[in-house]
Amino acid sequence: EKTGSGFKSLKAYRSGYFGASIKLQSGYTAGVNTAFYVSAHPGNHDEVDIEFLGKTFDEPYTLQTNVYIRGSGDGRIIGREMKFHLWFDPTKNFHHYAIIWNPRELIFLVDDVPIRRYARKSAATFPLRPMWVYGSIWDASAWATDDGKYKADYRYQPFVATYKNFKAMGCTAYAPRWCRAATASPYRSGGMTRQQYSAMRWVQRNHMVYNYCWDSSRDRSLTPECRM
Repeated sequence: EKTGSGFKSLKAYRSGYFGASIKLQSGYTAGVNTAFYVSAHPGNHDEVDIEFLGKTFDEPYTLQTNVYIRGSGDGRIIGREMKFHLWFDPTKNFHHYAIIWNPRELIFLVDDVPIRRYARKSAATFPLRPMWVYGSIWDASAWATDDGKYKADYRYQPFVATYKNFKAMGCTAYAPRWCRAATASPYRSGGMTRQQYSAMRWVQRNHMVYNYCWDSSRDRSLTPECRM
């Protein structure tokens, strides 16, 4: 309740493929955030998140992807959330969740299926600092489930998430310049294939439940990539 639990990679990376197979807890987990992410803490940080937002008994888990860029150091932290309801029950079996980060794009994958691509459209809207790999489970009652309507209920503790099959492959922060960045493509040129784009469109058409670029309540001036 006070600290949560987590882990951090020994090395920082400047690009790479980062993944883990995760099995989530069933039942009431409202207010609990289970996360796998890369982040450039401490200080003004870049961060790329895969988060599972806890649920009440009758609701599905929400998988939230998020990108933070804080290069200006002006104190404003702008989230770039896209949320999905998965096409399977993530409490029944392990499924693999991954982030590909290279100088051109971020790609979020579930069981090797791309669900989101975040392109580098400018240096100001893309994470560029070296980042470590993290996993955590913690009490995010203030916002995680229906914007904080449902809180963590410790009558249902312990809250457990299980991780295995870790992958952290890429260019470390001190790798030579010629280190080749990871891509989602089988081609040397990089980029996603036609089949991957088709799969991503299917996921977004059928399973996406929120896109920050479509939210009329957001200040669009803070997310210029939505207009590019």
